[in-house]
Amino acid sequence: MDRAVFTQDHEGFRVRVAGFVADEIVPEYLDWEHAGRPSRRFWRRAGELGILGIGAPVEYGGMAGSTFTYSVVVTEEIQKRFLALGGLRVQTDICMPYFLHYANDEQKRRWLPQIVSGRAVTALALSEPGAGSDLKALSTRAVREGDHYVVNGAKTFISNGSAADLVILAVKTAPESGRHGISLLVVETDSPGFHRGRSLDKLGLKAQDLAELSFTDLRVPAENLLGEENRGFEYLTSNLAQERLSIAVNSQAAASAALAHTVETLSGAGLGQHAKFELAACAAEVRAGQALVDRALAELEAGLLTGADAALAKLYCTEMQGRVVDRCLQLHGKAGYGRDKHMGRAYVDGRVSRIYGGSSEIMKVIVAQSLGL
Repeated sequence: MDRAVFTQDHEGFRVRVAGFVADEIVPEYLDWEHAGRPSRRFWRRAGELGILGIGAPVEYGGMAGSTFTYSVVVTEEIQKRFLALGGLRVQTDICMPYFLHYANDEQKRRWLPQIVSGRAVTALALSEPGAGSDLKALSTRAVREGDHYVVNGAKTFISNGSAADLVILAVKTAPESGRHGISLLVVETDSPGFHRGRSLDKLGLKAQDLAELSFTDLRVPAENLLGEENRGFEYLTSNLAQERLSIAVNSQAAASAALAHTVETLSGAGLGQHAKFELAACAAEVRAGQALVDRALAELEAGLLTGADAALAKLYCTEMQGRVVDRCLQLHGKAGYGRDKHMGRAYVDGRVSRIYGGSSEIMKVIVAQSLGL
């Protein structure tokens, strides 16, 4: 399937990424699953290859002319190998835009070279034990005292939480103002008062770091305020379209990989008519998802992607991933049901895509509202 969203430069980058995945990630991936996160070497190598510099200005070490579409290439090559490295997408697709759009020049000089090179791993800390992702209900507080903010509170389900060197922390700086009293602070995790809690066990995504964080009289320099005080909610919602498209891209790539693997594995097994019909139905869904994702990607690059269209892409592709992977696993039978098998890993790693980044139910609310309902 020819895809107009990619140029020769993208395809050249794809070759480099595919080699990195095959030669340097696959051999170590089981070790990362046991450790619960990728090695520091992975981050440094990703930085050397330009993967962490997607979208960043060249003067800070970024890859010239790169946009989100380059990140799509990375996601597709990782999914072709049935790997789960969501922490990488957290760094490039979710955290990076906050530094690019809201950091001042001094902050960019201080942080971007570290992020782009892989010397600093980043995380976005929103969810709380008592609030989930409901930003209005945040209880983590930051009180200005002179040239510092004093932070107290806790966060949970934080991707890259155990490894992060820089955490974009959502805090209440004007609790009486609801969503209009939220600010974003960049926390350097070696600061006194910053505590890492449990690394959370998960059904899948074993190589993806997920942790609890807490803050006790954590003093954050006022110069680490990202953007303006009390505009955090605005900043957080501004990047939701790209965040949700990133998830849709990952789910689409996972479904495509599952279908391709199943066709390749079973094609010589004398498939019956039912199995052929199942794979044909999967192929139709995968092709439809690809068209939806590529259109959304083109709209994002043109600055036209709406929150509703991103929600629609996430809703369709994550639900479709579940259907396609389930049907493919059924066709593999017992031979596919194991964490050491591609389809078994795809099954457990993919389930959460319908939950994180806004559940399918929330996506339906957004799409329904866009219909005037």
